[in-house]
Amino acid sequence: MADVTSMKCACADCLCIVSLKDAIAKNGQYYCSEVCANGHVNGSGCGHTGCKCAAG
Repeated sequence: MADVTSMKCACADCLCIVSLKDAIAKNGQYYCSEVCANGHVNGSGCGHTGCKCAAG
């Protein structure tokens, strides 16, 4: 069986796939950025090309 090395960011609206070694771990979830991990408190998106999380 292969080990999981990457997964979708835990932010529901985010489209990013994040490497587990580079992810921001918070409350047992893995995020692509501090912005996603902190729930987009300022309404900004993660900033990754093509992703529009928290844009609306």
